[in-house]
Amino acid sequence: MISVQRRSGSSLSWNVACYSAAMICAFLTSAVLLAFSGGDPAKAFSALLTGAFGSQNALYGSLAKATPLLLVGLGTVVAFRAKIWNIGQEGQVFAGAMAAYWMSLWVAPLPYWLALLLIAAAGLVGGGMPGLLAGYLKVRFGTSEVISTVMLNYIVIYILAYLLDGGPWMESGLTVAYHQSSPVNPLLEWPTLLGQGSGRMHIGFILALAAAGFCAVLLERTSLGYEIRAFGSNPTALRFRGTNIRRLLLVVMLLSGALAGLAGAGELFGTSHRLRAETLLGIGSSGIVVAMVGGLRPSGAMLAALFFGALKSGAIYMRLKSGTPAGLVSAMEGLVLLFFLCAAVATKVQLVRAEEKVHA
Repeated sequence: MISVQRRSGSSLSWNVACYSAAMICAFLTSAVLLAFSGGDPAKAFSALLTGAFGSQNALYGSLAKATPLLLVGLGTVVAFRAKIWNIGQEGQVFAGAMAAYWMSLWVAPLPYWLALLLIAAAGLVGGGMPGLLAGYLKVRFGTSEVISTVMLNYIVIYILAYLLDGGPWMESGLTVAYHQSSPVNPLLEWPTLLGQGSGRMHIGFILALAAAGFCAVLLERTSLGYEIRAFGSNPTALRFRGTNIRRLLLVVMLLSGALAGLAGAGELFGTSHRLRAETLLGIGSSGIVVAMVGGLRPSGAMLAALFFGALKSGAIYMRLKSGTPAGLVSAMEGLVLLFFLCAAVATKVQLVRAEEKVHA
């Protein structure tokens, strides 16, 4: 017993060391990229921290940026824990925003909170439908969910392009055609919790925290969560146990897409207030990074979402103050993911060595 406890303590310290080293390497590599692009790394990182945490409003802005990333990350956690590779979060975010916008065209006469509930529900359903469709193609025809979800991304985005480029949702009264809708009804905007302007944190943040708690309980405390985790480790044993594998796959894909769709609805009615592809672009892909960096756990996804939310919020100020190229922020996200994946491999190697020493 004593040897096992020592191994566990050593493993924890090794994990902390690996992930700390990964963070340091990511920032050092980003500094090298900044230097090669002609920028001043010290000035850029100083501006990044100021833009993310330099004031109360900046902090609220970071939390607002983290909100959709957390929701998408949670949906990714649910799917990836089952080793169902839903890569369609980008399209599911768009579909959720589109469904929520469509619902807003009909619910304005209703009481405020009822209208908000219907808009949020439309976002959940809108995002869940592409996920459910990909799941159906998987169970009915054996189509790889990687291929179907990626292709559905393009279909959803092109549908939005049609609706906003001369279609029925294009903003009217413009001499130049912009790919955007008219502003949403101000009476249907999601209520502000804290902050203002770019630092406006809306009620979607509370929904994201509630979703994190829901996913944690679902995965660790329920029979469905057990089936999701078991499906990811040994689907054959789960099938012999009598679990309906097809139904489970459909439920996972529906839930994963629904959380991404809610992120799209919140971004539309809580932040941007008009339907535009540019404001939604990248939320899905960044949410996948959040889930991976968070170790495919709801608690880890929360921390990773806060980190990347701060990175995205501070990047705006960093570009203004230091002239940092816009693409460098995406490169920094990719570097963080790369080094964190390397750290995850390193922790497993250390654990194997520790077990060998115990048996010796």
